[in-house]
Amino acid sequence: MGHSEYDPSFKERRAWNAGRKLGAKRALKPQQVWAVRFWLDREGRVRDRAMFDLAIDSKLRGCDVVKVRIGDLVSGGRVRSRAIVIQRKTGRPVQFELLEPARASILAWLDCRGGALDDFAFPSRTNNAAHISTRQYARLVDEWVSGIGLRREDYGTHSLRRTKASIIYKQTGNLRAVQILLGHTKIESTVRYLGVDVEDALMLAEGTEV
Repeated sequence: MGHSEYDPSFKERRAWNAGRKLGAKRALKPQQVWAVRFWLDREGRVRDRAMFDLAIDSKLRGCDVVKVRIGDLVSGGRVRSRAIVIQRKTGRPVQFELLEPARASILAWLDCRGGALDDFAFPSRTNNAAHISTRQYARLVDEWVSGIGLRREDYGTHSLRRTKASIIYKQTGNLRAVQILLGHTKIESTVRYLGVDVEDALMLAEGTEV
C-alpha cells in the first residue's frame, strides 16, 4: 500500500513534517511560569493550576503526571513537601519537592475534587475511576501556553518537565543534581536533554576562578 517514490504523484505529496517544528520543545522561563499561573487563576481553572504546578515542581513526564494519585501527594491531611513516584518509563522511583505555591494549588484542587487516597488526583471527565489521558494533558498545555501569547508549536508537555531542570542547571551548572531530579540513569541522557554543548561548558569555565 501507499506510494512508490517513482510514482509521478509522489513528487507532489507534501512531507508529513512540512511546517512542523520537530525536536526538543522549549523550556518555560521563570516569568512565563508566573504568567501561566496568573492566567489560570484569572480563568478560575483550579484543576489546571494544580496540574501545572505539579508538573513544574515534579519534573515528571506527562505519562507520570496524569497517573499521580492523591495518596502520592497527601499525608496526614496535608500536601507533602516531598513526594516520590515510580516512573512508568524506567520503573525506577524518583523523588521531588513541592514548594508552597504548588502545595497551595494542589490543596485547593483536592478540596474541590474530594476522593480517597487511592484515587487519581486528576480524574478523567468521562470515567471518574480513570485518570486524565496524556492526550488531554497535551491539549491543556497547548491552551496554557497559547493563553499567555506563546506559540503552541514551540512548547509541549516536555517543556514543563524541562523548565525547572533547565533553571537549576543554569544557576548551578550541577549536571549530577539535575540527573537525579529527572530520574535519568545516565548522565549522557541529561546532557542531551538539557542541550548542554561546548558553549555552556566554556561559559561555566570562564566563570570559575582557581
